[in-house]
Amino acid sequence: MRTARSTDPQEKTSTNQEETSRNSGRSLVSLALVLPLVLAIAACNSGNKGASQSESSGQTGSSTASIQITADARAKAQQIFTTRCGACHGIAGKGDGPGAANLTPKPPNFQDKAWQASITDQAIENVIVYGGAAAGKSPMMPGNPDLQSQPAVVAALREKIRQLGNSK
Repeated sequence: MRTARSTDPQEKTSTNQEETSRNSGRSLVSLALVLPLVLAIAACNSGNKGASQSESSGQTGSSTASIQITADARAKAQQIFTTRCGACHGIAGKGDGPGAANLTPKPPNFQDKAWQASITDQAIENVIVYGGAAAGKSPMMPGNPDLQSQPAVVAALREKIRQLGNSK
């Protein structure tokens, strides 16, 4: 059954106000549901942005000079380099590991003096922990977030990469 619509301007205004009020209520509920999600995403991205900014300035939250690299950390770094890094960077660090064949861009050759001169110790450590994309490098380089709580191992990996630069 059809109801007759009122042509009274006051009644139309009242109906429009009720509809606007309902839509405002829905908007507030939607905002209340979406805002925490947006803030959580922004917080996650700010961590990555910080890594990128510190890479370009050559600084991280920790100073590589103050980290004591133990024999245990070096042994763990060697194992990690062999099992994780070597697949793409190659065991000798030339960027010629079996996984590098299909990568664009190719992994850097750690033995290349020009590459060694172009990157800071802090930047190397940031790429190791956060991955290439977080440091403005190749997104194909995955991060190693499990190493974030192991600064001595990260420093030992950086040390190994620097040593590969002296092996030519």
